[in-house]
Amino acid sequence: MNLENSREYYGKVLSESADLRTDACTTAERPPLAVIKALANVHADVKARYYGCGLIAPSAIAGARILDLGSGSGQDAYILAQLVGEHGEVVGVDATPEQLAIANAHLEWHRETFGYAKSNVRFVEGDIEKLDELDLEPGSFDIIVSNCVINLVGDKAKVFADAHRLLKPGGEMYFSDVYSSRRVPQHLLTDPVLHGECLSGALYWGDFLKLSKAAGFTDPRLVKDRPLGIGDPRIADMLDGIDFFSATYRLFKLDDLEPECEDYGQAVVYLGTVEGEERVFTLDKHHLIERGRIFPICGNSWKMLSDTRFAEHFQFIGDFSTHYGVFAGCGGGLPFAQAAGEDGLVAAGCC
Repeated sequence: MNLENSREYYGKVLSESADLRTDACTTAERPPLAVIKALANVHADVKARYYGCGLIAPSAIAGARILDLGSGSGQDAYILAQLVGEHGEVVGVDATPEQLAIANAHLEWHRETFGYAKSNVRFVEGDIEKLDELDLEPGSFDIIVSNCVINLVGDKAKVFADAHRLLKPGGEMYFSDVYSSRRVPQHLLTDPVLHGECLSGALYWGDFLKLSKAAGFTDPRLVKDRPLGIGDPRIADMLDGIDFFSATYRLFKLDDLEPECEDYGQAVVYLGTVEGEERVFTLDKHHLIERGRIFPICGNSWKMLSDTRFAEHFQFIGDFSTHYGVFAGCGGGLPFAQAAGEDGLVAAGCC
């Protein structure tokens, strides 16, 4: 039901983003300046068929090779194509022919608009539950992104496992999706409208953490989140008692990350050299690192900076020779803010 309904809903039921009946598949936050400038260079037809729920433009991606899962009409791919530059590459995978037709129709228009000698974007028709059946080389991508798509598929564990397989060591999956405060009842899972609006397929946040860790992403990091509103009274009544959230996570492919945030007495100093984050670098929602300040950090966070593309932007203090126990404040519980404006009730990583 999942793939067929997605093709029907996004290919035929919806003709533009204004047709959505909830704000689950919309973006509420103001983009960074670089993204605003890049969005201005995206064709109007592509923007009209955009159904993402968050921003998937990670920092420090110049020259990167990026895979976009569920690329749709191509808006995110065309934004990222500008941010990676002419020597980077973006590959989009989508299963909806109507969306792919729009994305492909404007390849040359975007190449000319970007001023590139040749296009650095290509789109592939395929099911993101079957990435192993596509011509994608394992360990060949620096970053994998996805925008409000994983909730639409049935075998989410397979998507995470394939993403881990396709990433280079030190690469990351950076994606936005919809999550729920409890598991959606079985009888609602096949409702075509709830599914198409990114609600019935939303992962219970606890199940997401289990699936991502089982795929090899040992320490998922929450970057940002917001509660979702359901304006349609019928849909709201069907889902009464369940809270939904749009959240952006980053999952690093790193060996030897530990299950808990462990304290080795380490610290970092941010050099202020990431474009767009010159004053404060955001590793995740609980690690906002000011330029020039000595910032105590756990062993996992150290590796997320030292063993990735971010290493050149930091000075590292300490090593792993002495263990001082777990960082205080790390624990479970709903990680998302429960109302607009909240910063979140429980830390998702080390404090």
